[in-house]
Amino acid sequence: MRPETIAILSIFLFFAFAELLRTNLFRKPRQRQKDGVVEVVSTLTLVLLTQPFVLAAGFFLAATVAPGSRDALIGLPILAQIGILLIFDDLTQYWWHRITHNVKWLYELHRPHHDAEYMSIRIVYRNNIFYYLLMPGLWFSGALVYLGLGKVYAVYIVFKLLVICAAHSDVRWDKPLYEIKWLSPFMWVLERTISTPATHWAHHGKHLDDGVTFYKGNYGNLLFFWDVLFGTAKITRRYPELIGVENLEPVSAQHQLLWPIVRDR
Repeated sequence: MRPETIAILSIFLFFAFAELLRTNLFRKPRQRQKDGVVEVVSTLTLVLLTQPFVLAAGFFLAATVAPGSRDALIGLPILAQIGILLIFDDLTQYWWHRITHNVKWLYELHRPHHDAEYMSIRIVYRNNIFYYLLMPGLWFSGALVYLGLGKVYAVYIVFKLLVICAAHSDVRWDKPLYEIKWLSPFMWVLERTISTPATHWAHHGKHLDDGVTFYKGNYGNLLFFWDVLFGTAKITRRYPELIGVENLEPVSAQHQLLWPIVRDR
């Protein structure tokens, strides 16, 4: 097993175990029977099928378009390689995420992620099975691996996943840090740099009028800086009381996973 795979599994297991001990991993408040089905199917589909396929396809397309450019970027400084990944993976994911919240038919692909009425490590990859297939950042990442960024990408994706898992988990690691006064300047910078539970939970809030929820913003995955840069940031250092989707009729697990192939009447 590759080191980055071990690291990714360790991150998931760490947060799963923390939730198991602190907040009951398998019995979340407001959980419904269909939630477990959506989470298991969407996560396994991504990990076993979609992500390997898209990365390989991006690699193949780059090799086809530029057959003599394999490892062309491998000599770049590490910081330059990280910068390229942040732009072509994380920034494009910010825009993909933002677009799916503002184009009605695309939101059907992302709605399963918000349909859960709780935060948890369980929902990190909870999306329609076509959501990641269309995500530009995964295709670009496959091409960048072909161009020589594979080793840096392996480290980058582990760190990115750590931030994303920490932002979704209901073990709110940032809450006690906000209460330490001398850490306030550090937290001011941190919450404007990466996604934290407070900023990402606001994106998952159910009621826009609660003063915290901001589901038309706080789109960042690894870097919250994109929200600051493009004017979609809301920082309150508080957490919404309710999680979920507002003013939408409930849909079945089949609709969540397979829309537009399967649609509820």
